[in-house]
Amino acid sequence: MNKAITDGLVLMPPPFVNGLDVWSTGDGTPGSQTYATSGTGAFVPADANFAGCLEIVKTTATTKLRYMGETTILPGCYLQVRARVKAVSGPLPAVRIAGWAGGAGGAHVPGLTETAPSVQLTTYGEVVEVSAIIGTGFRTGVDMTWPDAIYGHLGLDLTGPNGGVVRIDDVEIEDVTNVFIRDMIGFVDVRDYGAMGDGVTDDSAAFEAADADAFGREVLVSEGTYFLGDHVTIENQIHFAGTVTMPDDKRLILQKNFDFETYFDAFQDEELAFKKSFQALLNFSDHDTLDLGGRIISLSAPVDMQAAEGAKTTFEIRRVIQNGQLRPVAGPNWDPDVVTSQATYSSATPYQLTNVANIANIAVGSLVEGNGVGREVYVQAVNVAQQSLTLSQQIYDVDGSQIFTFTRFKYLIDLSGFAKYSRLHFDNIEFYCDGESSAVMLGQDGSLMQFRDCYFNKPRNRGITSIARACQGMMIDRCEFISNEQTLPDQTRISVGVNANANDVKIRDCRLVRFKHFAVLGGTGSMIVGNHCFQGDNETDGLRQAGFIFTRPNNKTIFTGNYIDNCSIELTNEHDATPDLGAQYSFGGISITGNIFTAADVAPWFSWIVIKPHGVGQFIHGLSVSGNVFKALDGAIERAERIDTSIADLDRTRFRNVYFQNNTYTAVNTVTENPVSVNHKENSESAVWTVDTAGRLPFEGYARFVESVMPIGALTAVGGGRVYELPYSEVRVGPNEDQINLRFGTACKGEVQVRVRCDWMD
Repeated sequence: MNKAITDGLVLMPPPFVNGLDVWSTGDGTPGSQTYATSGTGAFVPADANFAGCLEIVKTTATTKLRYMGETTILPGCYLQVRARVKAVSGPLPAVRIAGWAGGAGGAHVPGLTETAPSVQLTTYGEVVEVSAIIGTGFRTGVDMTWPDAIYGHLGLDLTGPNGGVVRIDDVEIEDVTNVFIRDMIGFVDVRDYGAMGDGVTDDSAAFEAADADAFGREVLVSEGTYFLGDHVTIENQIHFAGTVTMPDDKRLILQKNFDFETYFDAFQDEELAFKKSFQALLNFSDHDTLDLGGRIISLSAPVDMQAAEGAKTTFEIRRVIQNGQLRPVAGPNWDPDVVTSQATYSSATPYQLTNVANIANIAVGSLVEGNGVGREVYVQAVNVAQQSLTLSQQIYDVDGSQIFTFTRFKYLIDLSGFAKYSRLHFDNIEFYCDGESSAVMLGQDGSLMQFRDCYFNKPRNRGITSIARACQGMMIDRCEFISNEQTLPDQTRISVGVNANANDVKIRDCRLVRFKHFAVLGGTGSMIVGNHCFQGDNETDGLRQAGFIFTRPNNKTIFTGNYIDNCSIELTNEHDATPDLGAQYSFGGISITGNIFTAADVAPWFSWIVIKPHGVGQFIHGLSVSGNVFKALDGAIERAERIDTSIADLDRTRFRNVYFQNNTYTAVNTVTENPVSVNHKENSESAVWTVDTAGRLPFEGYARFVESVMPIGALTAVGGGRVYELPYSEVRVGPNEDQINLRFGTACKGEVQVRVRCDWMD
């Protein structure tokens, strides 16, 4: 920009040869004395150094020279005033550019700097150039900042001793705004600091230098490919017109532009930008959130998050990844790796497989399958030297050697490389697996992982997988899980929504659709609240599997306010190497309260609450089922609860603290209660009344205790006499031990209401 060119602005004062009557000895204001009449100056037409010049005799402390024309001062316009001078004789003065700042109506603008730094003349005949820049902005290099001036009388001053004679060449004023263009538009270009942008030369130092010199301006990465061979931290705003490349272990930290969009601009590769921005997230404390900006990020292969970070194997500071979609690009990189191998198991070391053949080919995070292996058992660690594997859960009742299958699923986000990772939150992320990939594998240890308002869309095999203890305190809130097996019969599905091995998992307000199982939970202290779980299919009299599986027998869990559609809650101890009852607690420690249970077009033996023991001696100890709605559609079922005896049965003689009350039943043939109230009518006089609970005690429990016997009307003996005596009870009567006998001292008849329990209350 040059106002003299673009706007025709006249800046240059007339040369001295045109006359001295426009050159003031004062401030240059109208009426001030000029060198044409002062007698202290004269025009010299010929000089050895100047074609024509003004010769001045210094007679005052500050001898002034000012152009009386009004030189316009415009916002954003910077003027350089320049003059060449030389001392001719007498005392040597100092010289400086100076001016008078004028405002509206010709008034002087006070408080402004109106003199530039002085230059001392030291030698007679030596030509010295003095200059200064005047403008409205406070910028580096501006000598006189005049933000409120609209014009100026510009020139120079002579200071120092009087008596000296000085010659001055014509004063020049020019527009030098172009010097400040970069400052004015607010950026610094890395190329101006030595960046080559050839993709080979290490431009790290140039990036750092440009950032250091920006002072709040934007750093511009102009077109080119810039290789950064070291860590680079940019503290100012940055704009990428070009791209960067850098080694995987080097970090690009963008303190003012910490968002996915800027990293994508830098690398022009969604996958690499995601890895680099995650790397920065774990290495820069000023930001705790990576915002994906609503972008759909396509991944060609699983993202090994620990490898993306490069250095850390543990991280426990809260970090958030939010607002975007991750999806796989179809291809073989998502195919599971399957290895079969012989190994040995011993319940003495319940979390290990030893003598593992082909161990080098078995990956951490592989699903383990084989005889006696429960659901969702994974390889936590591999020790090739010792040929041993560490398992996430125990295996039941299979000591010895056998062939196991190890299947490593592929996940969009794979954290298994971290020995410990805690407090990573995914917020409003869609894991759009599209039947190609699984979604998220957690680290080996950690706590307080959180998924909030996320969508798990069509995972190929798994939604969220825990291979060890990183699921401690995991929270899954307001998420939707939709399987890739919507059209398949329930019994042929293979996908699992979530598994956990540690305690205190919370799954709340989620929508869960048509998995083989939604959750396999191996810890205690879980809270399952407010979820809607659909697990049905389109089959007639279809088979149904468990939606929620709890593999710790006494699991200290609340299951409240859920809508359970065409699936069951299963309590099991399949993750116990010694499943026979020992010193541990048995099944219970769970409250199932205020849920809606429904099923449509299912086999009549289907039940919503199933206990599946894997060893002998187990029983129920502390179970509350209350306030639930049980309803079957398109055909009735036999009962709401049952024991799966395919491996073992429960010991019904030891049931304790079972509360099964205040539930409602529709199209359920056997209405279950504990205690159960039975109205029994004896039509002829008898001393022994046999009262049948008719299978209405939970889990076909034994009639073990009579809480009360209340006559309904009078009991009468032979001849009509009333009987007032209290009978005593005999429990566990009949082939199913679900009947009681009431024994009277006198044969009588009548009707009683009896409350019978299948348990003992502590």
